Amino acid sequence: MKRLCLIAALVALPALADELPRTPLAASTVDGEKVRLFPNGRWEYVDPAKAEAARKLAADYPENQTRPIDSQGIMVGGVGRYVTPGDKDYNRGSLNPKLR
Repeated sequence: MKRLCLIAALVALPALADELPRTPLAASTVDGEKVRLFPNGRWEYVDPAKAEAARKLAADYPENQTRPIDSQGIMVGGVGRYVTPGDKDYNRGSLNPKLR
C-alpha cells in the first residue's frame, strides 16, 4: 500500500507543479541599455536597431553558424557534409537493398 501511494505521488507531482513563466524580463545593462532577459538564458536589446546590429555581429561567430534546420547529415571534425533540400541526395533513404 505504501508503494502504491508513493508511485501515485510521484506520478501526480509533475502535474501539480506550476508552469514556469516564459515571458521575458525587462532589465538594463551596466551602461544603462534596456534589454530583455529570456528564461532560456538568451537576451536581446529592446531597441530594434541595436538588436539587429547585435544579431549581425553574432552571426560572424563560428559557434552560431550551425547547420540549417531542414538539412540532413552530420559534420564531425570537418569530415562529412550537410545535404540541403533540393540536393539530389536529400531524402534518398538507405542504399542498403535489405532496407529498401
